[in-house]
Amino acid sequence: FILSADGLVMTNAHVVDGADEVIVTLTDKREFKARIMGADKRTDVAIVKIEAAGLPVVRTGDVSRLKVGEWVLAIGSPFGLVNSVTAGIVSAKGRETGEYLPFIQTDVAINPGNSGGPLINMRGEVVGINSQIYSRSGGYMGIAFAIPIDEALRVSDQLRVSGRVIRG
Repeated sequence: FILSADGLVMTNAHVVDGADEVIVTLTDKREFKARIMGADKRTDVAIVKIEAAGLPVVRTGDVSRLKVGEWVLAIGSPFGLVNSVTAGIVSAKGRETGEYLPFIQTDVAINPGNSGGPLINMRGEVVGINSQIYSRSGGYMGIAFAIPIDEALRVSDQLRVSGRVIRG
């Protein structure tokens, strides 16, 4: 999703990992070749840049105001079905899953192809980046995880400046 009018696009690190070329396709079908500005595997956040004008920019929300039980939407391209929207609720906040940061857990249907898409609250604000699913079959089983947008923004600031994240 487009983070700023100057063409910064936020996605997952696993989406761009190993890519020789990255193409960003907008909902109006315009396509842009993107340059990877940086990716952080630990948080699964990546920033890419496209050269374009008049881009639609998302509003970011306050994760501290997000409540368990609140309705959220996921936008993505599951199984190549572009511009799909699914709805559900926030199941938990700060969910530990191992190596990664604490996630927003949701029951929004997220499948392969939703990665890097926004998790949006009912005020139209991005509160997370859809990142992972829990699945025994490879498809949606009712548990999905999103990177909290406040953490993703902290990481993206460092990626913009230095192309990497520096930790203590």
